[in-house]
Amino acid sequence: MIVGSDYVWSIERLYKKYLEEAGAEVSFFAAQNRFYEYYHKSVFRKLLFRAGLSGVLGQINESLLAEVERLRPDVIWVFKGMELYPKTLSALRKTGTLLVNFNGDNPFIFTSRGSGNKYVYQSLPLYDLHFTYNLEIKARLDREYNAKTLLLPFGFDVSDEVYEACRLEEEVSRVCFIGNPDPARAGFINELAAANIPIDIFGSPAWSRAITNKGVTVHPAIYGDDFWKALRRYRVQLNLMRPHNENSHNMRSFEIPAIGGIMLAPATDEHRLFFEDSEEAFLFTGPDSCIEKAREILSITRDQAGVVRDRARGRSIKDGYSYRDRAKFVFQEIQKLYAEARHSSF
Repeated sequence: MIVGSDYVWSIERLYKKYLEEAGAEVSFFAAQNRFYEYYHKSVFRKLLFRAGLSGVLGQINESLLAEVERLRPDVIWVFKGMELYPKTLSALRKTGTLLVNFNGDNPFIFTSRGSGNKYVYQSLPLYDLHFTYNLEIKARLDREYNAKTLLLPFGFDVSDEVYEACRLEEEVSRVCFIGNPDPARAGFINELAAANIPIDIFGSPAWSRAITNKGVTVHPAIYGDDFWKALRRYRVQLNLMRPHNENSHNMRSFEIPAIGGIMLAPATDEHRLFFEDSEEAFLFTGPDSCIEKAREILSITRDQAGVVRDRARGRSIKDGYSYRDRAKFVFQEIQKLYAEARHSSF
């Protein structure tokens, strides 16, 4: 049973799809959908929840316990787990059901309302297995909780048909950034623009208030095939980390190379692990380094750029960075965990 978000953009949906393809029988408990349907219905409900007077989480937890009793899954895979009480997970453990967690944010650093809460942190000791995208988080879980922890990086999911269509895009010799603003991102992009780096941004209208340089053009957010086409179309795709990912990676780290984009990203330990600098991606150490690398990428010939694009795509396929490959890995590890638990119970 997967417990998490069933929205169209959630990676839980991808894991359900590819776990079933790998041979698993998967049910879905959309805890986050249930919470959001309540929380975003009215300002009154938001205020009620924030005041601690709402019973929505209790209802979600009771529903989960009832669904587990009905379906009797062997393994429950919780994505993040903001909606689940630690006492609920403790009750599930007592049934013999194995508990697995994956958190796409840092469980120790909460940078927004949606990035985590006390239930996420308090539940860390209750899982039989943690998947984490971040090497530093893995080391801390190992050190502080003696937890069974495996690295599960983010990935990409793009069909060969979409990839071939994106290859036909006419190249735009500018830097592109796709994402929403925060003060650090806005300051960094303003600094690049002040050095006459031409930049297009796709995201929230709030960018128009955050960007002060006329060399930056702000466009509406893009989704679906338009998203992939933009990743491929621009000569340079800028990737910036959030504070909780400073030495890690994010979803763009795999989406850009997988579509044959040329990624310009921070020189984190994990980016160096996944891609060869200046061959499959370009990695910078600060604003000055980023400006220098952006100018370098913009100045190379189209044929030279094509070599980088092909290497990036090739590495992504060869080393199994797709969510289909990630799901196969997950299924294998969960099968091992289940076999070990069955063996130790005899």
